[in-house]
Formats: sequence, structure tokens, C-alpha cells
Amino acid sequence: MASLLRFITCGSVDDGKSTLLGRLLHDAGCVPDDQLAALRRDSRRLHEGDAALDFALLTDGLDAEREQGITIDVAWRHFHTPRRHFIVADCPGHEQYTRNMATGASQAQAAVVLVDARKGLLPQTRRHSYICALMGVRQVILAVNKMDLAGFDADVYASIVGPYRELAAKLGIAAVHALPVVAPAGDNVGARSARMPWYGGPCLLELLESVEAEWAPPARFRLPVQWVNRADADFRGYAGTVSGGRVARGDEVVVQPGMQRARVARIVTADGDLAAAAHGQAVTLCLDREVDAGRGDVVSAAAQPAPVADQFGCHLIWMDEAPLLPSRSYLLRLGTRTVNARVTAIKHKVDVNTQAELAARRLELNEVGYCNIDLDQPVPFERYADDRTLGGFVLVDRQSNATVACGMIDFALRRAANIHWQHTDVDKAMRAHAKGQKPLCLWFTGLSGAGKSTVANLVERQLAAQGFHTYLLDGDNLRHGLNVDLGFTAEARVENVRRVAEVASLMVDAGLIVLVCVISPFRSEREFARGRFAEGEFVEVFVDTPLAECERRDPKGLYRKARAGEIRNFTGIDSPYEPPQRPELHLRADGHRVEQLAGEVLARVRALQG
Repeated sequence: MASLLRFITCGSVDDGKSTLLGRLLHDAGCVPDDQLAALRRDSRRLHEGDAALDFALLTDGLDAEREQGITIDVAWRHFHTPRRHFIVADCPGHEQYTRNMATGASQAQAAVVLVDARKGLLPQTRRHSYICALMGVRQVILAVNKMDLAGFDADVYASIVGPYRELAAKLGIAAVHALPVVAPAGDNVGARSARMPWYGGPCLLELLESVEAEWAPPARFRLPVQWVNRADADFRGYAGTVSGGRVARGDEVVVQPGMQRARVARIVTADGDLAAAAHGQAVTLCLDREVDAGRGDVVSAAAQPAPVADQFGCHLIWMDEAPLLPSRSYLLRLGTRTVNARVTAIKHKVDVNTQAELAARRLELNEVGYCNIDLDQPVPFERYADDRTLGGFVLVDRQSNATVACGMIDFALRRAANIHWQHTDVDKAMRAHAKGQKPLCLWFTGLSGAGKSTVANLVERQLAAQGFHTYLLDGDNLRHGLNVDLGFTAEARVENVRRVAEVASLMVDAGLIVLVCVISPFRSEREFARGRFAEGEFVEVFVDTPLAECERRDPKGLYRKARAGEIRNFTGIDSPYEPPQRPELHLRADGHRVEQLAGEVLARVRALQG
């Protein structure tokens, strides 16, 4: 059976990636006659009657790509020769599409990196090579293109190949196969060229047929559970795809992140039971006893279980227009498991053109950083270098559900390995019972000057008069102590809310009714705060006062200073405020007396107290 090779083509803009790939498909005999006729027709139309075929049109499928003559999205193509099957991704060259290129590299076993013979190694060549190495690609074919425009000069070719080999060695790329090509004419693409007799190596197609498929599957058995198969009342199996190793009937396995042991009773497939299953096979495992397992758990070899941790050091490629802000909560998807995660620190970002490590407080679109990440529960994992399935993850924005980053685990941080929850005999229920109340968090949000603190102060005063046990956490007061080290950048605001939410959570655990007054401008952080409390304990109170009214009041003179440029990152002026979409209480403060607004809050508290 012919083997399969997944590879990508990448390089700088206008190096000729799409043309090379189109020519490769043509020379491999994988362009049907009708498509070839359409290619001739489109080439004449776009190039005003020129009879030469524009092979880039075979892979540039988007209208915008054809109009601009560039690659924007990743174009996937399948083709084959008698010796091998191929899946190739034509990746965009522009820097702004680096995230698209990273997507292609994450699935690749090898890369064809193009360089324009006239231009040599460009920053984007270095960028793409770095990302290939970061994503685990260890074999590169360096195609020095447009040799006809460089006079077929062997010295020009050598002046590019030597420095690239040095770069590849520095990046950890194990093998570099180099060759000179002229993509439109097919020199050294599907057949060896007579115009460059000084090159005695194989053509590109021969190289692709012979290059080793670097992906050696992980040796240790792992099966991330996709779903629990309950075909009938008497059948329970754990369905998934074997991501590494081999399993056979009778083998002892463990279900992780716990360590529930069992033996494999059956290996079920649509074509019948198997005696054994290996990497890449989709199967359902039936165990000899019932275990508590579900989607996201990992079935591992009992003799070699996967490591389990909740903190990691990892590389992140940021893929979102909005920046990565440390301490913001995201969803992390690793294998089949989804957990809550936050980046606790950006250790440095990487200049992918020079590989220099730079200090950073945030990551912008297409930037790469080395980060520490913290999860809300331990997960089974592997190093990305050893296992892409259990070592690679994505971060997902909690509000938009968009993928904002891809990550590669380097190692577990063992800081919390010996720290465990200490049981205490007195719990929240006992503390609340002693106070005769249901603990709550009333989270007041709104613009500066909206009246949050005024309303909350009156609510607390009336609750205290009625015998309730309360505490008011005011954002300004907290910045004199707990948050004295924080400024007002977006990153600092995220951390500010995180700290306040953690303190408020402790106070609710103490049985108190805690009133929090912080602008908390970002929905993501307010949702993080909500997640720190049990169902029914968190009441989001939106004190909705128009910006014009807040500026008119301006009790602290802050808006005036912000308009004058004396204060930066001021919410509502040069920093955004994201209004709550579904607050429990929406107080329309403009035109209403503070007593009326406080009355609405008190009514909600009384209703919750029962």
C-alpha cells in the first residue's frame, strides 16, 4: 500500500508557491482534461491572450486570490503518484495570514519552503521556517525558485542554501533537501532540468516520493474518549481514536485523569470485534468492569499512564484581532477535553524573524509567546514534541466561541503538585446558617460616575439595618491596598477584576452578602467572576447611566482630565466598556432617584433570601 505524506508549501509573498504546486499537480498527471481546458481558458482571459498556463490558478481558489494574485487562505489538495499519496496545503505568504500558515503546518510532516533566487532569505522565509519548526515539522525541502531570472547561476543558488541550512539547524529542523527550480517551466519540478547541469540531485516530485514521513506515532497507548457508547442497556463502551501505541484484548488500562484500573474485554468496530487496535484506528473499548468515564477522559496503558497536570509551560501562537491579556479566562480544548484556562504569565514573546526573546505584557495577532497557563482541573497530556494529539491545544474565546490561539505544551509546572485542598469542618452552609442568611455577591458594574458606589452604599446600609451581615468591596478603595500595584491598561483591568472576584468568592464562602463596585468593563471578566460562585449566588447589577450624564456629574474630575489627555485608558473615552447583555438587574439610573434604584436591589435580595 502506498504511503501518505502531508506537506505544506510556504515562503514569502510572490516566491511562486501556488505556481509551483500547480505545476507539480500537472506534472504528476493529476489535472483532469476538463480542468486543464478551464485553466487554459482562464489563463488567456487573465493574461490577455498569453498562451502560457498560469498554474497558480489551480490552487488559488478564492476570487480575491485570483484578483490579487496572492494566496489568502490555506488551499488543501490531494494527489498521488504510483509510489505515494499526498495531502498538500498551499499556505499564504503575507505576514497577516501567519495564523493560516500555522494551521497548515500543524498537520504537516514536511514543508516545501520557496525562496526567490533574486531576493534570497527574507524575514517571511525565516518566520515560516520558525513556525514549521515550532509545529513539529522536521523535514524541509528548500526550493530556490526563479532560477531563470538569476541566470541559472550555481553561485546564487549556493549563497541561499548555505545560510538556510544554518537557520534550519538553529531551529532544530533535522533535514534540509535543497534544489533549484523554475516553477512555470517545470525545471526540476516533475523532471530533472537540462538547463542546470550543475545540479545532480532529484527533482521535487522524486524528493516528495522519497522523503521520510517523520511522524512516528507515540509508542504508549492512548485513547481520548470522544463519547460513551450505550447501544443498549447491556452495552457500555468508550469510543475514540487511538492516538498512540497499541491495545489488545486483556490489556490492563487506566482511565485518566483519575487512575481507575480495568482490563479491555472487547475492541468493537463497525466491521466487528478486533483482537488489537493501533494508532489511527477508531474503536470502542469495552472494559471488564464499570468505571466513571466520559468525554474528555483518556484511556491509557496501565504500565505507562499519561502524566496529569493543571499548569503548563507552552508556546502560543495568537490568532485573534483582540490581544491576549494575561489572567483572562478562556476555554482550552486538548484532545477531546474542554476546561477553563487562563494565561498566568507571558514569559516572553518571540521575534519570529530573528528568534530573539522579547519582554511582553500581551500578545497581538500572529505573535508567538512562551507562556505559563493554568487550568481549573488537571488533564492528561503529553509534550507536543512527543504527541501532537495530547500535546497540542487551542484556546477559545468564551464570548464569541472563536478559536483565538493554538498552543504546544512544553512541560508541566510542578508548583501545585504537592498542594491540595485542606478539608475544614466548618463550611459555607454552616457559616450562612449561623448568620441566618443566604450568602450572595451583588456585582455592580457601569461607567465611572454612573452611581455604582452610591447605590451600593445605600443598599448595604439598609441591609445592615435589617440585621444582614454584609461587606462592600469598592474598586477605588481596593486600589489603595490589594490592587495598589495595578494600572489601568486592559491587562491591569483583567487582573484587577480577577483579584476582586477571588476576594468576593471568599467572602461569600464566609456566609456574607458582599457588594462589589468595580467598573469591570469587559464581559469576559464579569463572566469569569460569575463562574467563581454557585448557581444563584451571583447577581450582576448594571447601573446604566449615559456617558453624557456621567461626564456632566464627573464627581472626581476624571472625565475632564481624560478628555484633556491627562489620563490614559479611561473607560468610555479611550478604553471600551462592554455593557452586560443579560444582567439580573438593569438599573436605568438617568432620571431616577438613588432610593428607587436601591429599592430594586433590595427587592431582589429579599426574593433570593426567600
